[in-house]
Amino acid sequence: MAPACRVTIYAMSYPFRLIAIGGGGFTHQADPAMEDFILSQSGCVRPRIGFIGTASDNDPVKIDRFYARFAGLSNTLTHLDLGSNAHDTAGWAEALDIIYVGGGNTLRLLEQWRLSGLDQVLMQAARQGTLLAGVSAGAVAWFDYALSDAGGQGLQPVAGLGLVAGSCCPHYDTEPARPPAFAAAIAQGHLPNGIAIDDGVAVLLNQHGPQQVFSARPGAGAYRLTQTGAGAVTTLLTPG
Repeated sequence: MAPACRVTIYAMSYPFRLIAIGGGGFTHQADPAMEDFILSQSGCVRPRIGFIGTASDNDPVKIDRFYARFAGLSNTLTHLDLGSNAHDTAGWAEALDIIYVGGGNTLRLLEQWRLSGLDQVLMQAARQGTLLAGVSAGAVAWFDYALSDAGGQGLQPVAGLGLVAGSCCPHYDTEPARPPAFAAAIAQGHLPNGIAIDDGVAVLLNQHGPQQVFSARPGAGAYRLTQTGAGAVTTLLTPG
């Protein structure tokens, strides 16, 4: 077995680290610099990487693209089987340095994880030093709340897992209905203050909030939305 790299991250006293991606990346055969950024944050030369495709019902195309993108860059590549229980997932996660969660239906992901206990297993893995990365549903599920259309009734607040404080909205620059809906939900108190992320953009977070913004697309960014007496204020997210 390859030596673990998670000790390096854990020694930095971060209870967790999450890379939240607004959209794109290898599952869409786009933004190759995004995965380079993820690898650079792992603390490993050849990190052991696992893929979770719950939100897409383990779409075989996305799984194949996972293996193709990271081939030759990792000592271990593996994906989690659908229906895996908490015990098996704990052992699977323990052997990894990075867990990447793909996009799809946010409600499906949350319901299946809560039913099987995977939510607690994966959050515990994060607290023990495994780097989490996720795109779209795989990004927003970790927050207190997300803005999601997974329920089939338009964009609605969805309660997430609560690993990261606040709310999150992906696809901010590619789905025109999202910016006004996210701002309105925060202004009206239906969602807590949060961050919005364009496609091709990643936000690195820990317990202190956003630490770095990485953009693989010119002009794309991430934004902080804050409730005020006059509504919601949007500012460019530029953490130091």
